[in-house]
Amino acid sequence: MRLLLVEDDDHVAAALSAVLGRHGFAVVHARNGEEALQALLPDHDEPFAVVLLDLGLPDQDGFEVCGRIRRIRAVPVIMVTARADVRSRIHGLNLGADDYVVKPYDTGELLARIHAVSRRGAPGPAEPRAEESGPDDALRLGAVTVELPTRQVSVDGTAVPLTRKEFDLLALLAQRPGVVFRREQIISEVWRTSWEGTGRTLEVHIASLRAKLRMPALIETVRGVGYRLVAPAAPVRPPAAPAG
Repeated sequence: MRLLLVEDDDHVAAALSAVLGRHGFAVVHARNGEEALQALLPDHDEPFAVVLLDLGLPDQDGFEVCGRIRRIRAVPVIMVTARADVRSRIHGLNLGADDYVVKPYDTGELLARIHAVSRRGAPGPAEPRAEESGPDDALRLGAVTVELPTRQVSVDGTAVPLTRKEFDLLALLAQRPGVVFRREQIISEVWRTSWEGTGRTLEVHIASLRAKLRMPALIETVRGVGYRLVAPAAPVRPPAAPAG
């Protein structure tokens, strides 16, 4: 079983790799977030069964790395960190981590958790997403085009100016059309914080997106859960006012 260990401390990584190796794991060590993401690219031949992800990485926060992993792979992720506060635990799980282990930990418990998450499903590509078009990774959803690298959005070829958070929110929903995103998950991924006190902000941004895109049916409210993007074949626009 291949396992990706994302840990910047070489001494910690060496000791843990030795223990995991004795229990039948082939460990690949990544010292920072970028190394981890490169190792997880879909074109690599042999997938990983589990990722052990430290949060205190030198190049970027582990929470950010987890969010980026979720955009490219469906591999189980266990956060292994010294951050023991409840808010960090909730934030990590809302970002898509399968488990959260606080240092110092019992090795036997960690091994049990690794086996538990690996049994939940074999690793593979992330869920199907919107159609990608061209080298610029533009997502096409009916009449709406979301260009991820340039952070531009257009409807029927007409540019629609969005704020930074509005774009982040639309891009998150657009990458998995039809999938319901829980409110807590959206807040964690877009605002990088917990749900407390941010619910009204999310509602305001959803309303703003619907108005700016002039497509109120594009983002559907799933009552009591969250939101999902429903891409129509053509823009749903209000009828033009009669002349005169």
